Amino acid sequence: MNIDQERWNRVKDRLRFELGEDIFSSWFIRMEFESIDKDAVRLSVPTRFLRKWVQSHYADRVLAQWQVEEATITRLELSVRSSTIVPAPKPKAVEPPALMREPRDLTGPNGEGARMPFVSMYDTLSGSPLDSRLTFESFIVGRSNTLAHAAAKQIATSARGEQLMFNPLYIHAGVGLGKTHLLQAITWAGNNGDRKVLYLTAERFMFGFVSALKSQTTLAFKEALRANDVLVIDDLQFLQGRSTQHEFCHTINALIDAGRQVVIASDRPPADLESLDDRVRSRLAGGLVVEIASLGEELRVEILKNRITAARTHFPAFEVPAPVLLFIAKSVTHNGRDLEGAVNRLLAHNKLTGQPVTLEMAEREMRDLIRPAEPKRVRIEDIQRIVARQYNVSRADLLSSRRTANVVRPRQVAMYLAKILTLRSLPEIGRRFGGRDHTTVLHAVRKIEALTGNDTAFAEEIEALKRQLQD
Repeated sequence: MNIDQERWNRVKDRLRFELGEDIFSSWFIRMEFESIDKDAVRLSVPTRFLRKWVQSHYADRVLAQWQVEEATITRLELSVRSSTIVPAPKPKAVEPPALMREPRDLTGPNGEGARMPFVSMYDTLSGSPLDSRLTFESFIVGRSNTLAHAAAKQIATSARGEQLMFNPLYIHAGVGLGKTHLLQAITWAGNNGDRKVLYLTAERFMFGFVSALKSQTTLAFKEALRANDVLVIDDLQFLQGRSTQHEFCHTINALIDAGRQVVIASDRPPADLESLDDRVRSRLAGGLVVEIASLGEELRVEILKNRITAARTHFPAFEVPAPVLLFIAKSVTHNGRDLEGAVNRLLAHNKLTGQPVTLEMAEREMRDLIRPAEPKRVRIEDIQRIVARQYNVSRADLLSSRRTANVVRPRQVAMYLAKILTLRSLPEIGRRFGGRDHTTVLHAVRKIEALTGNDTAFAEEIEALKRQLQD
């Protein structure tokens, strides 16, 4: 292996650690190193869609990780591996149903995708990769995830043709709290029974749809999706494109109407998926929506014990004293992946240095994993509710076209708070306030800023509303 390839391997390792396994597997697993020329590093991906997405969302991070290896690199060039590839032939008109039943496996021995100008829908419909560790047996149940686990287990153990209790099941949570674990556990359990379960990330769904459009086989694509007893979609927040969203909406409608189960996970509730069509969000909200809350201390202790027990199957001498276990459980609070990373650090230090695990060593090694508590996530719905209550109007008034003084001022206050307390754009805020234009929101923000600068009593009123929303 040459030195540049070794550098690329280190870059990938740091990206995987920084972004998490789910995001890395979705966007970087098929990225390959091509060359370095003076101040530019050249990488390649198999599709134009993937190139565009990485350039838009992750180019700065990839470049930053390369600069750790070589400070003189200032440019990232991303190409599509299509010039030396022969596109897969279109299936004959009579073949799609058979191909749907027997999808071709173009996955390499290390999980990398085959070099094709785009991902064929047959590859996509063979399902996104599953982690054999993510089963119900390895899932640790606690107060924060009891309902989500029970709902997932009920779906996984249902028989074909059995009456569905809720459809769709929508699980939302922050990064590393277990939603992907539950979705893959459903898939493993279902495929070991009599039902056909398909697990796809939103990115793989998009690839499949784009592939079907290019190869003019959208009908076969739809039939293949709708032939499943259970369709499991992960990371829905990444679903982009109006036509793709329409196809997704048609798919879940067709499956639900046919009595098939749909399970979806995202990092936020349906109402907060601003980029999705209203019809999609409405259909998702019509099922069972379950949040996995942050991990409590007792659950963190159990997760740590589980990870340590798993490590000891390979390293029997690995011991973590009780004070160290409690220190990590109290200090590393962000998510389950950080807890797993903490155990890996203790294990690496113990095995590489031969020194026992101590509290002093743990305090030193865990320093960067101890993060400050995240501020409460404020929702526009909460802002509208609290502002309406404060000014004795209804939420419907805030969304209406009424322009009386007793409604206009509260509406402007709510828009202002939405701008400073959320990450929503001006057009998104306008849409959530009755479909208003972004210039109306901008005018409201500037108006309230001017009033708070000139009226002390009004400024204190706004601060009180902020505290209510953030407490």
